[in-house]
Amino acid sequence: MKSIRRILVLITFGLMTFGAVKVKAQCAACAAQVASNNASGANTTKGLNHGIVYLLAAPYLAVAAMGLIWYKKYRRKNVSLDVPRDKLNLN
Repeated sequence: MKSIRRILVLITFGLMTFGAVKVKAQCAACAAQVASNNASGANTTKGLNHGIVYLLAAPYLAVAAMGLIWYKKYRRKNVSLDVPRDKLNLN
């Protein structure tokens, strides 16, 4: 079971890594401004795209950090299961 889980994790990680597509994350106003700057010869389009993607990733990283803190804080430790070794009589 663990080997299947590891294989699925590796496949998922591989698809996420090698299936990445460059995105253009711009609103309409930003796109118009960048188009006019690009036409005039300025090279600010890449920097603007990187900044927008950076700002887009920040909330996801914050949620992931909160989830990790919650997992570390509230997971159970030293749990003992007192299961009797006697056979059950179901009759």
